[in-house]
Amino acid sequence: MTSKEEGIDWQHAEQCAKVVCETSGLERTIDWKQGLAIAIGVPLLILPSIGYFASYLWSFAIIVWGLSVFQGFMQNLAYGELATTFPNASGLPGFAQNVFKGDGSQKYDKGKLIGGFSAWSYWFAWNPVLAIFAILVGNYLQGLIPALSGFSAYSLSLAAGVVIFGGLIIINSRGLSSGATMGYILAFLSLAPLAVITFSPFVTGDFVLSNITSSWLPTDWAWDLSHILILLGIFAMAQWSACAWETAAIYGPEYKKPSSDVPKALFSCGFVCLFTYILVQAAVTGTLGIEGVLAEPISPMLPLAQAALGPIGAYISIIMLVAAMVLIIQTAFLGSARAMHSMAIEGNLPHIFGKINANGTPVFAMIVIALFNLALISFGTPTAILAASAIGYVCANGISLFAYVKAKKNPMLAGLERPFKAPSGWKNVALLFGLFNLPLCLIGIIYLNSLEIGWTSTIVGFIVLSLYIPMWFYSQHENHVESRRTQPVAH
Repeated sequence: MTSKEEGIDWQHAEQCAKVVCETSGLERTIDWKQGLAIAIGVPLLILPSIGYFASYLWSFAIIVWGLSVFQGFMQNLAYGELATTFPNASGLPGFAQNVFKGDGSQKYDKGKLIGGFSAWSYWFAWNPVLAIFAILVGNYLQGLIPALSGFSAYSLSLAAGVVIFGGLIIINSRGLSSGATMGYILAFLSLAPLAVITFSPFVTGDFVLSNITSSWLPTDWAWDLSHILILLGIFAMAQWSACAWETAAIYGPEYKKPSSDVPKALFSCGFVCLFTYILVQAAVTGTLGIEGVLAEPISPMLPLAQAALGPIGAYISIIMLVAAMVLIIQTAFLGSARAMHSMAIEGNLPHIFGKINANGTPVFAMIVIALFNLALISFGTPTAILAASAIGYVCANGISLFAYVKAKKNPMLAGLERPFKAPSGWKNVALLFGLFNLPLCLIGIIYLNSLEIGWTSTIVGFIVLSLYIPMWFYSQHENHVESRRTQPVAH
């Protein structure tokens, strides 16, 4: 059978491969272990949701975490394949932009707009992690150090944000390998206490299984439309945490051997998350009981550490847990900065966001992100910010999974080399989870927001997402002017 009979234009496919392999300006300096060290902060994303999930689902929150990590594996098999198909694409933002972009013949291309919007949604999903964990750092420090009780939670969180964001900009401006080194140090300081706090109740006997088995779901729970929408909203928020290890793929242009490094970093992080999310929620619920968790909804790891290790052990562990929060802030910082860089390189954001320093770091994007998050801290509660951010994440995942389906069905894209392949027929699985994200989880998170915190988070979420439209049109005008300027003059 000839290539024409197969429906694949191999010459066109080769041209496409050349386009997607154009250099991004980022430097290939890390291996899969360094990528894992940066992404390993993802298990800490459970912290802002432990009490919130328990308030709606009681012990059933443990099941939701397990199902959400399973969802992550289903989605990330598709993303792992896309990462090796487009080795210079920065994770989800890059995949969608490469698949949906047009041929450059139109000034305003609808496909390019869709790909760019997916990347912007991803940026908004990861970006607020900085503000969320700066608030948590302020809360943990205030609860741990009596001398800080005289300061407001807002002032402590703002001060934490200024110190952490500024320090990470300085460290990571030296290149991604410096961020990986920081990741190694913080991972050692943070995951060890998280593991100790989580496993201690099982050893000391403080864990009581009946605290879980006697309270699987609230007594007024009913499988009606309202509660199903609540569950879909919870899944949207759980995905924001439990599927977020896809961030290991965002450093695709910076891995030395992307075809092998990306899958190794991606799924190594996934297996860590699989155990962490289930065990942490189970340990907290089984030790404190539902009433104990709800009594400390923002920082339930504090009473768990005190119950398991006593006052001195708890003090040491919480300080180390703060280091864990710095680690996840770095993970989000680097991921969202590279999302902005990717959009600028693809011509979906103004060129200034694609500027990098001598070490290949998008410092300007990092500064913009830091300032944006200092403003977000004024929201006060991590849940309100997470609820807005989750809207972006379901959009990013939904569109990225549809991009995978298109990359498998489009003859031109189907001809590209795929060093790592998801199982046969995975485009159907990707389509199923894409529809689960859009529209089901999107409807669920909007409904949940309306019940919990009114319409503020939803409105803020849609406002931030809609801000992309004028910036995209400006960037298309900028691209058009630049292309006309560089065209040779006809004689």
